[in-house]
Amino acid sequence: LLLLLALTALLAAVARPTVEIRIPSREQTVVLAIDVSGSMRATDIEPTRLAAAQAAARAFVERQPRHVRIGVVAFASTASLVQAPTDRRDEILAAIDRLQPQYGTAIGSAIVVALATIFPNTGIEEILPLDGAPPQGLERGGSRPQAPSGAHDFAAIILLTDGQSNAGPDPVDAARIAADFGVRVYTVGVGTVAGEVLQVEGWSMRVGLDEDSLRAIADHTRGNYYQAQDADELMQIYRRLETRFAVRAELVEVTGALTGAGALLALISAFLSLLWFNRIL
Repeated sequence: LLLLLALTALLAAVARPTVEIRIPSREQTVVLAIDVSGSMRATDIEPTRLAAAQAAARAFVERQPRHVRIGVVAFASTASLVQAPTDRRDEILAAIDRLQPQYGTAIGSAIVVALATIFPNTGIEEILPLDGAPPQGLERGGSRPQAPSGAHDFAAIILLTDGQSNAGPDPVDAARIAADFGVRVYTVGVGTVAGEVLQVEGWSMRVGLDEDSLRAIADHTRGNYYQAQDADELMQIYRRLETRFAVRAELVEVTGALTGAGALLALISAFLSLLWFNRIL
């Protein structure tokens, strides 16, 4: 009987079976999407909105476990991946430090690029073109992946901006795509609602905080919206965000366990056979 059980275990091991277990995710991916538009030069958060955002982003990166891969997307009139997701903290911090103010604010593009980073080769840019062209097949029921909102706990997007989008695709359309892919977008509003009058190259403009847009993005993806009116509050926001990434189910191969069990049963059966019958078989 033990020998038959051993053979059964070894035959089962040949099939390389897997079991689903819930373990702390070792492949968490967080994409920091940081606004580098001209309005981030405002000083209603000292020393500037962008500098405060960079400081908080650095603190966030340094506090993450080593298994969390972090990528950085910078966006102004368009968005680009300035650091692919990695667990090398020095590379991530260097990418954050290199950010410089530019012109325009394309929040929708930032979400699309962040999603394309999490799900490469899925054609997300074709669903919602970065140039602001009309979305393709945005309605539910299309051919792209459909997941319950917030289903992918192994990945998240943290969008840090003042929320005044004026370029690229509609941010709410981008949020709907993120929801379809099951990715939560946590939005962080940098600045004050009243804002300030910003002087740039002879031009004057009032730069406030568009909270409605940021709340809409977070609501569509089952994320959360936070407001940071000063650098200290921004640091607290990042500390709260890092506790949001949950344990996830993962398929684990149990070939080794079955092989070990089969070998152990075979040895016991051989020992008992020698003890009782003076032969192995």
